[in-house]
Amino acid sequence: MATMAVLLGHANGEFCLHQQLAEKLAGLGVTSVTVVRNEQTVGIILEGWLFDPARSASAAAAVGAPPGAPVLHPILQAAVSTAADEGGPDAEKMS
Repeated sequence: MATMAVLLGHANGEFCLHQQLAEKLAGLGVTSVTVVRNEQTVGIILEGWLFDPARSASAAAAVGAPPGAPVLHPILQAAVSTAADEGGPDAEKMS
């Protein structure tokens, strides 16, 4: 799944996902929007199976980012597990 994050340096730390914006993002292939923030910055994480990060300028502009705003693209995605190694007949072959 394609993912990108847009950082907005809004002083008030607010962001609104209104219907028109949601429709525009959906048109770009975005299926999931996550908003994170602190006192100075709003981060908008966009994800979608049909989302093309090459069109990230359109997506960044859609969420209100000015030209040159920081846009982050993933470099690593990993899953972690607490499952114990159970061994088994093929355990040595895998190591």
